Amino acid sequence: MYTDFLVIGSGIAGLTYALKIARHFPQRQVTVLTKTREDETNTKYAQGGVAVVNDLEHDSFERHIEDTLIAGDGLCNEEIVKIVVREGPERVNEIMAWGARFDRDALGEFSRGREGGHSRHRVLHHKDSTGREMERALLEAVHQQPNIQLLSHCFVVDLITQHHLGYLVTKSTPDITCFGVYVLNLHTQQIEKLLAPITLLATGGCGRVYRTTTNPPIATGDGVAMVYRAKGRIENMEFIQFHPTALYQPGKSSTFLISEAVRGEGAILRNHAGEAFMERYDARKELAPRDIVARAIDNEMKRTGTEFVYLDCTTIPEDRFRSHFPNIYKKCRELNIDVRHDWIPVAPAAHYSCGGIKTDAWGRTSIRRLYACGECASTGLHGANRLASNSLLEAMVFAHRCYLDSVELIQQPFQLPNVPDWDAAGTTAPKEMILITQSLKELQQVMSDYVGIVRSNTRLQRAMRRLDLLFEETEELYESTVLSPQLCELRNMITVAYLIVKCAMFRKESRGLHFNTDYPEKSNIIQNIVL
Repeated sequence: MYTDFLVIGSGIAGLTYALKIARHFPQRQVTVLTKTREDETNTKYAQGGVAVVNDLEHDSFERHIEDTLIAGDGLCNEEIVKIVVREGPERVNEIMAWGARFDRDALGEFSRGREGGHSRHRVLHHKDSTGREMERALLEAVHQQPNIQLLSHCFVVDLITQHHLGYLVTKSTPDITCFGVYVLNLHTQQIEKLLAPITLLATGGCGRVYRTTTNPPIATGDGVAMVYRAKGRIENMEFIQFHPTALYQPGKSSTFLISEAVRGEGAILRNHAGEAFMERYDARKELAPRDIVARAIDNEMKRTGTEFVYLDCTTIPEDRFRSHFPNIYKKCRELNIDVRHDWIPVAPAAHYSCGGIKTDAWGRTSIRRLYACGECASTGLHGANRLASNSLLEAMVFAHRCYLDSVELIQQPFQLPNVPDWDAAGTTAPKEMILITQSLKELQQVMSDYVGIVRSNTRLQRAMRRLDLLFEETEELYESTVLSPQLCELRNMITVAYLIVKCAMFRKESRGLHFNTDYPEKSNIIQNIVL
């Protein structure tokens, strides 16, 4: 198969790019691959909203830039922050023109929320399901574009580079080039090659490497793992953001998110003694950045020997809570939690990866003809900690910048090589699926116990030893059995877990989302960890 532009991932980043490219080149083919349903993305589960400065009377670009830099704890690329904040309003206007709706008040003005780390009310939202609304609008626009082919249930196995042509490719190879991908077509159970002169990775996050996460099951870090295997550059993977307030439900791996916007409306965090504890940790209390709030909750839980704390929403009028957070209200009612009187049990859960595939200001990776944007990319915006609701904005801004650069790149002469078919000779059907499922449980247990909110050198070393064994066992399976999505995802998650641990071991300080008890202070040396 051949396509002019190949997009891997159908969230806000991938669909925005695909739509712009398709409209610019109506005679060229754009193919979007997604490994399950077309709407099953991290975007769909984004509750809070999109942070944007589009009310210069009460806000400013400078304030948003400053808030982002403060949250990023010294590691943000200031030029990238300025680009995203200043280009953001135009991108938000575009998605509204494509049909996305944001809440407005009785006078027709935007109803702006405020979340942790923001100095102003600047978060546009659609109730408590903003991502779902943006995904809906984009999918409707994409389906109206005749030159976009959206293929669901297609699992990308690997990027095709010179390695597959028989050449030795290392990190120091200067001209690694992406020619497309090998993809497992789940409809035919065959591995096919899909060639393209330009490929965009928009594969989302990696929250599933942890036992408890707000992410859907598809968030297995596939893009990051594929780029690392292809000898591309990966950056700052130690910075995993744990959302402070995920609904506590024992035994649940996918947790329901209690949006940060609830705290923005006045909800208070309390421990089991009923004490409002955040004032002991930060003057901003419940509206401190997520790294601070998550560590505070983690400390309270360890101090009191409990598995959760409470979010007291009784200060928010019921009609306002029900109007602003209908899905959260419904979920609480299903669990017999009456927000008028009852406190919501919450605990931190893995939520967002601030590092990822290293890119430049145009979304270009270290591999030629390969772009990356969205959560799988490390653009320099988030630094050591993401400011709430900056991710949807970043995805739209960088999808646009990838599009602009692709328009220039596609004009350059390029000849795709003769790529060999996938070789599955000598492999057999897996005899025991438990080999995969048990390894996944072990992986998630190791990462949650040793590489969570608080780390230490000993914990990281233990994690690395266990990951080495899981890697060896999984590679043996990969070489000897017919591929399945479950095996490929496990392999990718082990790679991502290794990158998280390796970056954490290299960082000899505590900064942002990375806290190591052996190095509790910040270093005077500000550096990105690049693998």
